[in-house]
Amino acid sequence: MSVRRFPIDWPLVIVGLLLSIYGVSIVYSAGQTDVITGVAKLWRSQVIWFMLSLAVAYGVSRFSVRMLDWLTWPMYVTTIAMLMLLLVIGKGAGTAASSKSWLAIGGFRIGQPAELAKITVVLAMAKVLSTFKEPPRSLLELWKPAVVVGIPWALIMMQPDLGTGIVFVGFAFAMLFWAGVSWPLLVLVASPVVSLVLAYNTYYWGAWFLLLIALVLWYKPYMYEGIFLVVVNVVFGVFSPMLWEKLAPYQQKRLLVFLNPAIDPRQSGYHVIQSKIAIGSGGWFGKGYTMGTQKRLAFLPAQHTDFIFAVVGEELGFLGVTVAISLFALLFLRVTKIAERSNDSYSSLVAFGLLASWFVHVVENMGMTLNLMPITGIPLPFFSYGGSFMLASWIAIGILLRISAEGRGGRNGPFAV
Repeated sequence: MSVRRFPIDWPLVIVGLLLSIYGVSIVYSAGQTDVITGVAKLWRSQVIWFMLSLAVAYGVSRFSVRMLDWLTWPMYVTTIAMLMLLLVIGKGAGTAASSKSWLAIGGFRIGQPAELAKITVVLAMAKVLSTFKEPPRSLLELWKPAVVVGIPWALIMMQPDLGTGIVFVGFAFAMLFWAGVSWPLLVLVASPVVSLVLAYNTYYWGAWFLLLIALVLWYKPYMYEGIFLVVVNVVFGVFSPMLWEKLAPYQQKRLLVFLNPAIDPRQSGYHVIQSKIAIGSGGWFGKGYTMGTQKRLAFLPAQHTDFIFAVVGEELGFLGVTVAISLFALLFLRVTKIAERSNDSYSSLVAFGLLASWFVHVVENMGMTLNLMPITGIPLPFFSYGGSFMLASWIAIGILLRISAEGRGGRNGPFAV
């Protein structure tokens, strides 16, 4: 009896391996400092997690898409239970010592459930969206996906973990787009948040509100939905200054520092100032592997986690940054092809949701090191030190390998191979 051969998506595997090896090498470099720190030996743990992640990814790739579909809700419920447990016994770590993001036993941190939650929520969103015969065309039709992503998002924001919360919002909107939801409806869904952000300036908010009214009149949602959207935007605009006053001083500083790091160069603005110095000093070819001065003198904070991209820029320069970005671009392109040629909407939505999760991580992490995004403490996939994140990233690759192996449709599309 012959055994059916499992087709391996080698482009996906090779890109994942190159990113991980690149990342481990940078974690090693981050620990090579003139000032003795606890980072020096962390690369060994990262290698162990990398090898374990490969084994787990292989095991996950053995699960059929049908099995993943069947396991979606049990995994989602388990995720919710773990996130609720974190609010009671969760621990902080590193720069997020005040949060409740880690599960710990006897003082030993065993992982961050939020990293696995990114995968299970993508699966649950895909499960819900794949049941629609036609793309949702009204706000009311979006209540199910809103609940699926809203519950874990609220639990994560209660930890609090703003970075992961942004990731959830990012892949939720991406999956709605991939499911066929029109861009005007997506803009209407996001409009309250836009009002909240723009309310700091009366003129900006007024211009946005007029644009919103025009969009509502053009899109013509149900009357009660249009009225609801307008009222919610007004409420968010009115309460935005009050919400600002409720923020703790350090939270206000973090947001103000995004606009001008120089207002608090020794505390809130220190991270991004040192990061920009490190990246800018790298030039075209960098200062040499392990030779970054900002890193070696320990001026660069969180150099093995949140700001590891600054190490790449300082030591390997524009060339090293280009290689990293190119590898991520290849990963995104490959996963887009997998999503397009999937056999069913569930598989396609899962693939695109996982891609969107990585994409938000990359854009936010690289952006905050260059002061193009607020500092939210979000890691860089395959690069930042952390076992939970490495494991979750390779579990995602295992799922994608299975979807790719079973996918045979969409070969005539623009992304088909």
